[in-house]
Parts: sequence; structure tokens; C-alpha cells
Amino acid sequence: MADSVKMHIGGFDQFDQIDFDKRKVRYGFRKAGQIVTARAQMLLALGKGRDGYPNNRTGALLHAINYKVSRAGFLVKIMPDMPAGAKDYYPAYLHYGVRRGAVRRKDRRAQAKTGPWRIAPRDNYITDALQDSAGKVESTLSRAMARALRPK
Repeated sequence: MADSVKMHIGGFDQFDQIDFDKRKVRYGFRKAGQIVTARAQMLLALGKGRDGYPNNRTGALLHAINYKVSRAGFLVKIMPDMPAGAKDYYPAYLHYGVRRGAVRRKDRRAQAKTGPWRIAPRDNYITDALQDSAGKVESTLSRAMARALRPK
């Protein structure tokens, strides 16, 4: 999914040297990932194909949405994983859409994008979930950063 959303937490600029307890920072990002993941799943489950979101028929996409905290602990990635047994990564088809009569070729510029949509592009429910829960995520991360500070 091409859209990337970043959030900046301010208020920690007055320190010359900062020492973090990484476990508490990772815990805060894990909680933020849980908040946004739950909201994205709720948007899919309650959207039922309305509001530009994909239809929830089997629940495979709903259960495929997961979060992963980076190794350093200062980043969380929320995205749908490829479900078990799937041969193609279909969340990409839902996001970008598929045109009727599209041909897979090496020269992509030669491919004409004519014809109606076979699968129309869907809205990005994960970025919508982040925007909906931005206040809660920001307060969670601010509390985690404040707890993680160790006096030097």
C-alpha cells in the first residue's frame, strides 16, 4: 500500500542527552499498533463494502491485518499480511484496483489502461484508522516516552 503516514511527537527537545528504557518505548509502540489495528479491523467489519472499503465476506482480510514493532522499537508497521493459502497478495489488488482486459507485459508503458474497472480501487482503511485514532495514539506514545526517560 503506497500511502505512508508518519506522526511526530514533540515536547522532548529541551534535553541535551536522553536515555531511554527501550522496553517501555517498545511497549508504547505495541499499544499504538494494537489501537490502530483494532480500529482498522472495525472499519472493515462495520463498513460492509460501503464508504469505499472492501467487502468483508470471509474475514480473511480482517484477520490478516497485523502490526509489527521494529527491532529498534521506535516504529510500528500496520499492514495486512498475506493470508495462508493465498497465491497472490490481494490487498494490493484492492488498493490499486484491476482494469478489465489488462495484460501482463514487460513493457508497462505499452499497456493501454482502457476499459472499465474489474476491481475498483478501494480506500485505505489503515490510514483512515490512524487518522481516526490519532489523539489516542499520540497520548499513548507521549506517556510511553515520558515513562521511558531515565534521569542522567
